[in-house]
Amino acid sequence: MEKLQKIIESAWDNRELLKADDTKAAIRAVIELLDTGKLRVAQPDGDDWIVNQWVKKAVVLYFPIQKMETIEVGPFEFHDKMLLKRDYAAKGVRVVPHAIARYGAFIEKGVILMPSYVNIGAHVGSGTMVDTWATVGSCGQIGRNVHLSGGVGIGGVLEPLQATPTIIEDDCFIGSRCIVVEGVRIGRESVLGANTVITQSTHIIDVSGEESVEYRGYVPPRSVVIPGTYTKKFTAGEYQVPCALIIGQRKESTDKKVSLNDALREHAVAV
Repeated sequence: MEKLQKIIESAWDNRELLKADDTKAAIRAVIELLDTGKLRVAQPDGDDWIVNQWVKKAVVLYFPIQKMETIEVGPFEFHDKMLLKRDYAAKGVRVVPHAIARYGAFIEKGVILMPSYVNIGAHVGSGTMVDTWATVGSCGQIGRNVHLSGGVGIGGVLEPLQATPTIIEDDCFIGSRCIVVEGVRIGRESVLGANTVITQSTHIIDVSGEESVEYRGYVPPRSVVIPGTYTKKFTAGEYQVPCALIIGQRKESTDKKVSLNDALREHAVAV
C-alpha cells in the first residue's frame, strides 16, 4: 500500500507521470482493490471515520488514463470510460434490471440492488437494499443493513479533494426521496423521514428535549429525523428556510426492526 500511495501522490503532483506504465498499473491496482473491498476511500475508526485522500486521488486519476469504449448489454448500448461490475452471482449480490454499478464500487455479499445506480469508489455493506431509482454517488459509504428507499440520492464526492465522502452508517433507514450530500454523516440506526434533505449547511435541530440542540453535517446515532423549516431574516423580510428536525430516537434496548417500527408509529414518520 505504501508503494501504491507513493506512486499515486507523485502522479497527482505531476500529471506527466500518467503516461508511464507503472503509474497506470498502480492506479488500476487501487481501483481493483476498491472493487474487491480490500481498500476503502473511508473506513470507521471507533466512533469516527478515517478518509484515505490518496485513494480518492487514484479514483480521480483513473478517468484520464481510461479510453472511451462502447459497452453492449443485450439490446442496450453505453459509451463510457468505466467498466460495469460483473459476476454478481459469484459475489452473492441480487441485481434487478436495470440496476447498474460501476467497476471500482464494492458491493458486499447479501446486498440487493433494485433498479438503481452505484458509482465508482462507493462501498455498500451486506444486507443493504438500494431501492428503485436510488443513487449512491462516487465514494459514498453505505453501511450494513441499510435501506435506501425509492429515489434516495446519496451525494458523491471526488473534488474538492479534502471533502469527506457522504457516510450512512449501519442499520439506517433512509426514507423516500431523501437527499444526503456534501459529506454528511448519518449515525448508525438513524431514520430519515421522506423528503429530508441534509447538506453541510443544513440546520439539524434536535427538538426532542426541553431545549433545542443544533448539529451541522452530522446526525447522531438512532435519531428519528423529519424535514422542517425555521424562520430566517433577509433584507426583504422573514422567510421559512428548510431544516432537518430530530424528533426522537429509536430504542437502543430493543430489536432493530422492532425499534424501527415503533419509531415510525410513535412519531408518525412518513417513509
